Amino acid sequence: MFERFSKSARSAVVIAQEDARELRSSTIEVEHVLLGLLAQAEPELRDLLAEAGVTRDGVKRTLARRDGGGPLGQEDAQALRSIGIDLDAVRESLEANFGQDVLERPAPEENGGFFGRDRGMRFGHIPFTRDAKKALELSVREALARKDKSIESGHVLLGILRSPNQTTVSLFGGSGPIHDLRPKVDALLDSAA
Repeated sequence: MFERFSKSARSAVVIAQEDARELRSSTIEVEHVLLGLLAQAEPELRDLLAEAGVTRDGVKRTLARRDGGGPLGQEDAQALRSIGIDLDAVRESLEANFGQDVLERPAPEENGGFFGRDRGMRFGHIPFTRDAKKALELSVREALARKDKSIESGHVLLGILRSPNQTTVSLFGGSGPIHDLRPKVDALLDSAA
């Protein structure tokens, strides 16, 4: 199946794995495939996504926040306060003991062990989730239904739009914008053919 993917579509899938690793995900999700598309798709497709309010920086920021890469929010602070933990007091204590910028400094690298095996998700294969595989399979079906000879980035986006998960629905702003985007992607693929 992968041999029918265009260079940009194939690169998007490779970048999806790198993005998943960078975001410390143990699996490649549909949203990582979207991130890969935003990095590697043709400029016209990226422009179309940007018009829909979906940019690589925005998606990456949202995913980092969701996955714990961002600071704790008000809801988190309230939940911790309800069990007797005051985030402001914890922050003050950390800064008093370790310096003002302690929370902004990167975490120290872990000891890598033999060939980096103890480094978590830094090396090795990250599996695709069932939903991400389904999105890629749907991209093949989209290309076949259109009678296109190869699977382009637009087909991958159509696969994502055809079967979005909860996160991608949120990233696109709901099911309405997803529904509106499909014909625009089809038109873009038609003009490229």
